[in-house]
Amino acid sequence: MLSYSNEVNGTAKSLDTLKTFLSTTTYPEVHSYLYMSEKGKKSWKKQFFVLRRSGLYYSTKGTSKDPRHLQFFSDLSQNNIYMLLSARKMYGAPTDYGFCLKPNKTGGAKEMKMLCAENEESKSCWVTAIRLYKYGKQIYQNYLKPQQKDDLNGHSLSAMRSISENSLVAMDFSGHKTRVIENPTEALSIALQEGLLWRRKSCGRISAHGVPTTSQNSKLNIAIHMSQPWFHHKISRDEAQKLIHQQGLVNGVFLVRDSQSTPKSFVLSLCYGQKIKHFQILPIEDGGELFYTLDEGHTKFTDLTQLVEFHQLNRGTLPCTLKHYCTRVTF
Repeated sequence: MLSYSNEVNGTAKSLDTLKTFLSTTTYPEVHSYLYMSEKGKKSWKKQFFVLRRSGLYYSTKGTSKDPRHLQFFSDLSQNNIYMLLSARKMYGAPTDYGFCLKPNKTGGAKEMKMLCAENEESKSCWVTAIRLYKYGKQIYQNYLKPQQKDDLNGHSLSAMRSISENSLVAMDFSGHKTRVIENPTEALSIALQEGLLWRRKSCGRISAHGVPTTSQNSKLNIAIHMSQPWFHHKISRDEAQKLIHQQGLVNGVFLVRDSQSTPKSFVLSLCYGQKIKHFQILPIEDGGELFYTLDEGHTKFTDLTQLVEFHQLNRGTLPCTLKHYCTRVTF
């Protein structure tokens, strides 16, 4: 779906492509077939679209990119891009992989232009590319600012500190007398230790002597997830699917629930590719300790919270990462 100018064609790797996209005026050209909604009609027409810096075009002659055959479709600077939910049901699109360009001006809903890709990957490419065309350079500059500040030999740290931060003083209350901690290294070390201790206590993972016990781990690991917003306790498969449908069939929408078929196990319900999939989370014992796994013990987690946090960053055996937890909806 990407074409490059002569100077970078055939030499760009994926990382170089992104840097080229963000930091220079040399933009790769994006092109593929899309379905477009014909204005004033309920029908959709398949056209070959081309995305260039000057705007979005479609070819009136097959896949030709000759300027004579390119019809202007939309000015990116004057429009925002949105993804469509349930495009097939709501707008009669040929697939559910829809997105639209809506004018920035108020009252521009009538001028909204709807498009539809043939698959999820194609839609993601188009949406990402259009957003990068619009905001990519600014995003990259925003990313570089803190990087550049870090190179100023620590001078930026004091410059970035606010008045309220400068008024804070590190204190030690562990002895009979309180004292001010003047050494910054000591203050940082104590802060890290306190933060670690607080997290361990909040998760209930240490005994009174600071040493985890097997029985305590087994009981508390079961209870840690109960307060998490993504956990829905004793709901059925059908209720889970209904919740996710109401949240929206977007890749990465998920919830965790008790398994109705296997006692003491759980189920991860996840939306991917407009479908809802269910993955069994099984408890296993190893060395007298209880763990949870999605892949028959190849990857083990001490509790469900750790399992969810891991898969929010890593796909693992799942089709995609966990992105949006499903909140409980009153029916």
